[in-house]
Amino acid sequence: MATGVDVSAASSYAVLLLLHLLAISTIASVVEERSIYLILMEGEPVAFHGDVLSSQHGRRFDPKSEAYEVHANKLVDSHDQVLESTLDKGSYNKLYSFKHVLNGFAVHTTPSQAKKLQLAQGVKLVERDRRAKLMTTYTPEFLGLPQTVWTQEGGDRNAGDGIVMGFVDTGINPFHPSFAYDILNPLTSNLSHFSGACETGPLFPPFSCNGKIVSARFFIAGAQAAASLNATIDIPSPADAVGHGSHVASIAAGNAGVPVTVNGFYYGRASGMAPRARVAVYKAVYPTVGTLADVVAAIDQAVADGVDILTLSIGPEEPPQDTVTFLSIFDIAMLFARRAGVFVVQAAGNSGPGPSTVLSYSPWVVGAAASRTDRRYTASLLLGNGLNVSGVGLSAPTFGNGSLLYRLVLAKDAINLSGAFPRTPEYVEECQHPEAFDPSVVRGSIVICSFSAGFYNETSTLTAIFYTARVIGFMGFVLVANPSYGDFIGQPIPFSVSGALIPKVADAKIVSQYYEQQTLRDARGIVRQFNARAAIQDGRVASFGVQAPIVSRFSSRGPGFIDINRNPSDVLKPDILAPGNEIWAAWSPLSALDPILTGYNFALLSGSSMAAPHVAGIAALIKQEYPSWNPSMIASAMSTTATKFDNNGGIIMAEGFNIGSLYSSNNFDFGAGFVNPTHAMDPGLVLSSAEFEDYISFLCSMPFIDRFAIRAATRVWCGQSIGHPANLNIPSVTISALRRSLTVRRSFKNVATKPETYVSLAIPPNGTTITLRPPWFTIAPEGTQDLDIEINVIKSTNEFSFGEIILTGSLNHIVRMPVTIRPVSIV
Repeated sequence: MATGVDVSAASSYAVLLLLHLLAISTIASVVEERSIYLILMEGEPVAFHGDVLSSQHGRRFDPKSEAYEVHANKLVDSHDQVLESTLDKGSYNKLYSFKHVLNGFAVHTTPSQAKKLQLAQGVKLVERDRRAKLMTTYTPEFLGLPQTVWTQEGGDRNAGDGIVMGFVDTGINPFHPSFAYDILNPLTSNLSHFSGACETGPLFPPFSCNGKIVSARFFIAGAQAAASLNATIDIPSPADAVGHGSHVASIAAGNAGVPVTVNGFYYGRASGMAPRARVAVYKAVYPTVGTLADVVAAIDQAVADGVDILTLSIGPEEPPQDTVTFLSIFDIAMLFARRAGVFVVQAAGNSGPGPSTVLSYSPWVVGAAASRTDRRYTASLLLGNGLNVSGVGLSAPTFGNGSLLYRLVLAKDAINLSGAFPRTPEYVEECQHPEAFDPSVVRGSIVICSFSAGFYNETSTLTAIFYTARVIGFMGFVLVANPSYGDFIGQPIPFSVSGALIPKVADAKIVSQYYEQQTLRDARGIVRQFNARAAIQDGRVASFGVQAPIVSRFSSRGPGFIDINRNPSDVLKPDILAPGNEIWAAWSPLSALDPILTGYNFALLSGSSMAAPHVAGIAALIKQEYPSWNPSMIASAMSTTATKFDNNGGIIMAEGFNIGSLYSSNNFDFGAGFVNPTHAMDPGLVLSSAEFEDYISFLCSMPFIDRFAIRAATRVWCGQSIGHPANLNIPSVTISALRRSLTVRRSFKNVATKPETYVSLAIPPNGTTITLRPPWFTIAPEGTQDLDIEINVIKSTNEFSFGEIILTGSLNHIVRMPVTIRPVSIV
């Protein structure tokens, strides 16, 4: 009997122990949520493997060769072997093998399994996926392309011909006229250097790759692992459900002269920077989620396909946590794309105007900042007393185009007093719900809606105002600033009903004062008579010639930095300024992330996402004119010919924190300056020697970067040093901490057809002196010349200040290099 009791107790203990272990296991499984990890392996990828290097078609490798395929399969097998031998069975899902310009893979697994990979033989780098985000026509004329560069290239019927532009983005709308194939002007240039593929699927039939679109692929494994996708918008094909990818591609390479019509109104014609360039699409960002795994896989494939230019209007959501910015797998992927001869341009980011907000870090990538052009769209509210109050909105006028005035009604004075709805700002002030209104008051009236808590918290929308206006019969609406929340930023977007945004509190007060003067209320404050009258005037007609360019408020600012703590680097970022504010371009009618643009084929957008394809398209034109130029020469040509002056001859201004405020911009706002494609086509001198080995030497010259980390990321040991990072031969000089004195060198090449004599001039930053040696030189065509730049600290300011070096040629070439220095010590 005693034995029976003991057995029962032991059984109960075993059951409890088992339940306890199961509970621990369950808790562990909850804690151990899977994430995506990017892994780099030891060994050369296919593009740089000795057995497959080739000069065929001007490329360093031939992706169609047997040797290429054999080595690619060998790398994939090695990735699978590492996973199978290191991780627990069933604990992971391999998403991609990177094999073309990177050797590595992406895997979906738990943090504990990822730690095992860090110790596995052959594994050099393990990085957690940081996700990717979008860096959300008149600009060809503003940049002077039709009159100058396009004429030089044979007009818009030839500009960009023979160049393949790759776009890693949200896909493309293959039915858009910006990407149509013109049978009357067929594309006949030789694309033997390019080998892509046309991956079909929903909304992307086989004929989508029509000759203008020469390749289209999609990368979705990372998105599928990171989130539960929505089958209606996260389309498994190159089709663009967002619109962003189509917008970016058409800015760079859209067909010339495409009519822009929205809501029946003709806005003009849109043209890409290089309208005859071909388009290669690499969809890697989806409405639900974007992952770096998909983006890196897309970059890897794009370089293997042979794109000439790669545009990245997307990027990580944040700097890397555990490594320096230059050595993240995303930046290393761009380094190896550059090594393969691809010109890479990246959006600088949309987190301005604060300092150190830039998301482009590395010297092997051109980071594009965004500016306004000299075009403005202005809407206005005409009041019954004759005052015109300026606003924003691509809106048709109220009937009569200002000759007829309509009753003006404040939303909270027109609510349905017997309605069963909450008396919150969303219902009472923001015009979000038609049931909140008394139809007899608002029908046929212009209703004043207020920017209140819902808009501030981003829960209220203009789309809801449009719906309310249509359902209940507003004649029009105005959304006015609220003193409690201050001025807001109003972007000109198409309105499906007559309306205007009045984003300044001062202007909103003018409307309010007039309204109250004309409105009769009883003792309780209830309106008895609405006497205020107004009309909405046409907001769709552009005006031109205002001050421009102006650095956009949202455009991310420098200095560039090397780590999550934002310690500044010796690289100027952003690199260059280009149009990125209120840009018309192609769109996708699905518009999954912007319901207000649903059904439209064109959109007017702002962002450094829009600046990057401007730079990419200009790079394509330069590449077409000078096919032997490497990416460094193209980047140099754009940088050294950029201007820091606006169309009035003054220093380019920048928008500040306060809406409407401007300040004189500097190198951290615009890089080298505003891109000038006409001068970039004839730069006189270029800096051409910054290539892969130079970038490795640059990394190895940085005192705070671990040499083993460089080896792990690049597969190259540190060898010859350039002494100081500022010695990298790029078209700027940036020194984040100058003590006493430093001499750096820049090497130039004459790409003009005649000998030329240059005189050197330095404008030193505050607290420094600069001596240039030689002070002048004569250089023959194809000749090279070194310029030694001695910089001395004469005052320790411990703040960045700005100057420049100007080389003035006897044949009217002017070469500018921005100088950015923080003097920290005179001894």
